[in-house]
Amino acid sequence: MVSGEQRFELVLAGARVIDPETGLDEVRDVGISGGRIAAVSASRLTGDAVVDVSDRVLAPGFIDMHSHAQTVTGLRLQALDGVTTALELEAGALPVRTAYAEATAEGRPINFGYSAGWALARMRLLDDAALGTSFDMFSKHQGAPNWRRPAGARDVARVLDLLEEQIHDGALGIGVLVGYAPDSGRDEYFAVASLAARLGVPTFTHTRFISTEEPGTSLEGALEVIAAAAGTGAHMHMCHINSTSNRMIDDIAGAVDRARGYGLQVTTEAYPYGSASTVIGAAFLAPELLHRLGMVPKNILCLATGERVADAARLAELRESDPGALILFDWLDETDPADLATLQRSLLFADTAIASDAVPLAGQAGDTWPVADDIFTHPRSVGCYARTFGWLVRELGVLSLAEAVRRCTLLPAQILEAAAPAMRRKGRIQVGADADIVVFDPGAIASGATATQVRPSTGIDHVLVGGTFVVRDEQIQLDRLPGEPVFGRHRNRTEQP
Repeated sequence: MVSGEQRFELVLAGARVIDPETGLDEVRDVGISGGRIAAVSASRLTGDAVVDVSDRVLAPGFIDMHSHAQTVTGLRLQALDGVTTALELEAGALPVRTAYAEATAEGRPINFGYSAGWALARMRLLDDAALGTSFDMFSKHQGAPNWRRPAGARDVARVLDLLEEQIHDGALGIGVLVGYAPDSGRDEYFAVASLAARLGVPTFTHTRFISTEEPGTSLEGALEVIAAAAGTGAHMHMCHINSTSNRMIDDIAGAVDRARGYGLQVTTEAYPYGSASTVIGAAFLAPELLHRLGMVPKNILCLATGERVADAARLAELRESDPGALILFDWLDETDPADLATLQRSLLFADTAIASDAVPLAGQAGDTWPVADDIFTHPRSVGCYARTFGWLVRELGVLSLAEAVRRCTLLPAQILEAAAPAMRRKGRIQVGADADIVVFDPGAIASGATATQVRPSTGIDHVLVGGTFVVRDEQIQLDRLPGEPVFGRHRNRTEQP
């Protein structure tokens, strides 16, 4: 109950409020004070500011567990897609202490956080790679000679020690890009999972293989993750099962479902696109391996130049000259009904969170706004969540609105909350929860982004982070940078800068 005399700093009035944890789906007023939700009421509330949001959906802000777009501009584009927390968990950062400190000092429009990057640790220790921002470091040293190779016991121990150090500096878990170093040892992967189990943190894995051809199928890659969960007790999270499963999603989903039934903690995520994006030097994009993905060179688009790769010789040339260049590749054909059904099954697999796998903007130096017409990125970086609601909910009707909200909010919060206490206050519209909120028009929310046009999502009226508008009336608020760091539970606060 709310006293009729109680006054709030801000009231969002008359929306259809969806709280995925309690099942609330009713018209309510939401009162906000001190950065938290202070009331959710069927009665009218009084506030210093009142914003009429009738005929709109009010939900927790979307939580993206998989965003490489960790710049102010990249996160502004995600805010315009309804995201209030974007975490770099697959690639991670190194050192995480510096990543957190620099982002905090610069300011971010939405909440942010990092895992400890296994691939980055290998680059640093095995190739003496220069430290830098996560994706820049990963891209710049993609062609380094040693980080993909098996390591001896001494070097594995060094990698594990460095990862554990990052956990104590606040990392949210361990990001394991083993698909980019498929020749690294299985024993090392198991040791990383054992470390995660001992520390009680998740791993976030890009699985070792992407193929429907034996040996080294997508199923084998997924079974390695499940085996690690069974053998160590670690929480193993599988990134973008839509693309890494390729056309084996039914077998992989069945294996994950059975593993969960046995009590193993294996979680999953997916994004609603049949194309992916990465660096052209990725191990699985070698010309001689493309057939294993059901691809040919022309499936690959160079984002910075707009070039479709003509043939294997040109692909080899590009991989040699600039292995860190961003590309987009079609891993299935969205115009083919069978392929589209495969994509939908990966998105509808039980308890699969929506996560964008947002990538940086190709060609942009620094944070500038608005984004220039000659700057490109994968459309998932701009419109993943709007596409989920516009396509899967409104157009196809294969997800209910409430279930889509759960997969974009509460589910990722629950996946992370054991390792990150702050997540217990996110993904919910309840008294005491953080006022990280999205307000959108369910009849209009849509993504218009393409590989050649960075178009922000439409139909998203307001986005609030800690009670502060970062998007108001569909416009980014350039003077608002209220994003807060999300730390892992092992962070030693007395040692932080």
